[in-house]
Amino acid sequence: MVKKLLFITFLILLFSCKETSVATETSTRTLALLEKSKAIQLRAEKVEKHMREWQDSLDRFGDKQAAQNAIDDNDFVDIEKLSNYFVLDMKYATEDNFLKKAVYSCAKCYVRGVVAKALINANKDFMKKGYRIKLFDCYRPYSVQKKMWKIFPNPGYVADPKGGSIHNKGAAVDITLTDLQGNQLDMGTTFDHFGKEAHHAYKELSDEVIANRKLLRSIMEKHGFSIIRTEWWHYNFKSDTKFKISDFRWKCT
Repeated sequence: MVKKLLFITFLILLFSCKETSVATETSTRTLALLEKSKAIQLRAEKVEKHMREWQDSLDRFGDKQAAQNAIDDNDFVDIEKLSNYFVLDMKYATEDNFLKKAVYSCAKCYVRGVVAKALINANKDFMKKGYRIKLFDCYRPYSVQKKMWKIFPNPGYVADPKGGSIHNKGAAVDITLTDLQGNQLDMGTTFDHFGKEAHHAYKELSDEVIANRKLLRSIMEKHGFSIIRTEWWHYNFKSDTKFKISDFRWKCT
């Protein structure tokens, strides 16, 4: 009888321990799921906050519409005077470029009036999707083109001053995209990467990079810009006006 009682007691204790273990494990899993759920909720709230902020930006986008409408299509204009929604990272005003030398006296983005209007409209479309344009280079004075050629006289990478560049006419921009937090999208290479990886036809890239390049190209082409084969960042504006090469120099303040 005693042996039976001891055996029954042992079984009760054994199953009790198992149930406690299962309960503890279940409780741990539940807590982990709750923590994960909280983290997802916080991320969702942050995204929603950013979307509200960007919607407010879009609602205020027309604040400078009168100034935009007043500019002449042929005039050189400072893009920052017409819109606050671009990100400027003017590479040639720094040493962070393939020349390893600053060739602009200060960081300004000037383009022809008609190009500025097209850029603003393209940026508005990007902002609706949660992105915005980052500008690497805009109008480039002809004297700077000659300076670049002197430093790096390779027609594959720098336009020969004899013929000039579309940049010298104020009708070309070098750009990429950033997300809502200002993080630059992955385009597969850095700006001014002179290799086949930067070509539009190059396909040995991740799906993300291909999608990012496609997004950039599709909206820019929608607003009158065209690509060049070898540089994913470079866009020329197609205009009926034949702009002349210029050496207009902006003031640094």
